Order: sequence, then C-alpha cells, then structure tokens
Amino acid sequence: MMEKKLIKVNLKDLIYKGEQHIEDLTRYLTEALPQIELSRNGNVLELKTPNSMSKRAIKLRLKKFLHKNKLKEELRPISSQEGYTIKEKKRLDFTYY
Repeated sequence: MMEKKLIKVNLKDLIYKGEQHIEDLTRYLTEALPQIELSRNGNVLELKTPNSMSKRAIKLRLKKFLHKNKLKEELRPISSQEGYTIKEKKRLDFTYY
C-alpha cells in the first residue's frame, strides 16, 4: 500500500470571495491531480497525496487556479507548516494631492 501524506489548504480568505470558488477549486484539483483524495472540513481543504508528490506541485495548481479565475491580483497561496493558506495580497495605495 502506498504511503500518503496530509496537506491542508486554509481557504478562509477565498471564502470571502464566494462559496462558488471553493467548489470550483475542489473540482479543479481533482481533475488536475487525480491521484489525490480531497475532503473539506469547514474552511480547510484536506488533501491526501502520495509521499512522492511535492508540496510545490500543489502550490503550482493553486496559483494556476487563482490565475484562471482572475483572482491572482487579490489572493496568493502562502506556505505554512501543515500545507498552504490562501491569503489576500497586501496592497499599497498611493494618493497624490
């Protein structure tokens, strides 16, 4: 039997953009990475991946999803100890007088 590792993706900031984005993300990840098992626990997506799969592969898929759904300017995946957190980008607004 293959060993599996658990990677958690915290979606708290993505939920503010709309519940539909969460459903689209789960659908996208299952199509892009058929070897993973997905489950949702509140604001957290839990991915059971083969040990051979790198965390980087997950991050690239998250970034690609954000780009496809035109959320790249507002959100980005940030690595954490247990997986990733999709956070809102910090922006500086300059005002001129």
